[in-house]
Amino acid sequence: MTKIQNFYDEIAPFYHLIHGDWNSSIPRQAAALDGIIKEFWSTGVKTIVDVACGIGTQTIGLAQLGYELTASDLSPSAVERARREAAARNMAVEFSVADMREASSHHQKQFDLVIACDNSVPHLLTDEELLRCFQEFYKCVRPGGGCLISVRDYEKEDRSGIQVKPFGIRVEGEARYLVFQVWEFHELIYDLTMYFVEDRGASECVTHVMRSQYYAVGISTLMSLMTRAGFERVQRVDDRFFQPVLVGTK
Repeated sequence: MTKIQNFYDEIAPFYHLIHGDWNSSIPRQAAALDGIIKEFWSTGVKTIVDVACGIGTQTIGLAQLGYELTASDLSPSAVERARREAAARNMAVEFSVADMREASSHHQKQFDLVIACDNSVPHLLTDEELLRCFQEFYKCVRPGGGCLISVRDYEKEDRSGIQVKPFGIRVEGEARYLVFQVWEFHELIYDLTMYFVEDRGASECVTHVMRSQYYAVGISTLMSLMTRAGFERVQRVDDRFFQPVLVGTK
């Protein structure tokens, strides 16, 4: 997982630039997730473990809504930034560094809900690794609790060749950033290169480049693997979050 860790370590200072307005994304995403949580776990969710917290987008927003958050991520740099961002907002969250494939042994307790949002699980490049991950998620939750993940709908993507995915222009202080991705497919595995082109008005720009790989796994496959891991009533929820959401109950 070193390549993935390096990717998120390198992207941590720039990650907010993926969003048009990251500070607005935090409460907006939390509100959408809160609605889904209350719909599918009407008996009540209090404790949540975010096993792919990144710089804290979903963790911070859900904590601001009153949930008790525990959070971990593979990237030490992302976790350190998430810790700073939460502290700046006076949010008490327990952060730590952990591989989500070892979530249960790392956290060593059960929660009402385990979450992994923003297409984090397709960094695992085989069905076997995904199944192992979902089995760890299953161990992390109490009976009656559940799992919530969000992923890209790869079945709606052109999964071939080389493609450019633009995010737009971001302005921060005196810098203007052009943000985009390049995907290069090798069957269902693709190389992802993330570019932040930093323009400060001179004749040359600085380009920050990060590289990783993803598995363009179909949602039907993910749902089947969640079921094999033990989750029941696995469902897909559309048009509520910025990505499709998959939920399952223990």
